[in-house]
Amino acid sequence: MTSVKMNNGREEDMNFSMSIDIPAEHMRQIFGMQDNYIKKLERDFEVTVVDRNGQVVVSGGEMQVKRAVSVLRQLDILSDRGNEIEEQKVDYAIAMGKEAKEEALCEIDSDLICHTVSGKPIKPKTLGQKNYVDAIRKNMIVFGMGPAGTGKTYLAMAMAITAFKNNEVERIILTRPAIEAGEKLGFLPGDLQSKVDPYLRPLYDALYQIMGAESFNKNMEKGLIEVAPLAYMRGRTLDNAYIILDEAQNTTPAQMKMFLTRIGFGSKVVVTGDGSQKDLPAGSISGLDIAVRVLNRIEGISFCNLTSKDVVRHPLVQKIVKAYDDYEAKEKHKNKGKERHAGRTQGER
Repeated sequence: MTSVKMNNGREEDMNFSMSIDIPAEHMRQIFGMQDNYIKKLERDFEVTVVDRNGQVVVSGGEMQVKRAVSVLRQLDILSDRGNEIEEQKVDYAIAMGKEAKEEALCEIDSDLICHTVSGKPIKPKTLGQKNYVDAIRKNMIVFGMGPAGTGKTYLAMAMAITAFKNNEVERIILTRPAIEAGEKLGFLPGDLQSKVDPYLRPLYDALYQIMGAESFNKNMEKGLIEVAPLAYMRGRTLDNAYIILDEAQNTTPAQMKMFLTRIGFGSKVVVTGDGSQKDLPAGSISGLDIAVRVLNRIEGISFCNLTSKDVVRHPLVQKIVKAYDDYEAKEKHKNKGKERHAGRTQGER
């Protein structure tokens, strides 16, 4: 584990340094290929990091050095626990360090949901994801909203499979609206199941990864796991089930109401969606948007908003999401300005 000692230089502001002992096997992970990770740390905190035979010395301004050292300490603890130190983890550790929240990294990492069939642990990776998972544990209905790559569906699936294996529920039901991007099921070849399967493929992929194909197929045959389009939910009452509605931004208000009123005793529901990726016809209102307005004060229902900070795919995806968020915010502000100007012009007439 990490040990720390301080060395104060004459010029305390710019000549401050701290040294940390990091085991060689952890240092390889933390520094990254060709020292890429440590270069990020140096650039973001404006410090210099030097390896002196297993002792890492960080120099620069006092506050920046202390924050950089705290980030290194957290990464060392994560590595010591057997975690692979990836670029996303380093980027998030640096972001948390800038907000003086780096201590939360170890708390997030200690929350193990389950393991995939290959033995890989599934854990929340950001504070937003941790809050989302905690909300699912505490509430009967949770709405998880945010951009692509924030783990909304994957974490919900992991929680559902864990509850199923622990006999907390009798079955898992996964559903999503089947018609997207203006395509009609009737144009696709095959029977109805063949037509809806392409829309449900992301759910199958997550199930295979977490459960394994053999276990999934066995439970599917017994009717204990059901993957179906949202239209199949009409007229049913779903007791003792873990129900996940994915891509909820593509539901109509009537579909959302129909779905939420299917819930029976002993059931838990997670609704996931990304309001920025609606595929409904132009002018249509999303059932997810209406649900947020109508249900936000009901006890037992929680709303979790994940952001670009919670994206856990390739770091470039986080930058893409952030760029689109900034662009859409500017366009919204610009349009409001035009509307105000148009209103003043009409008033003058």
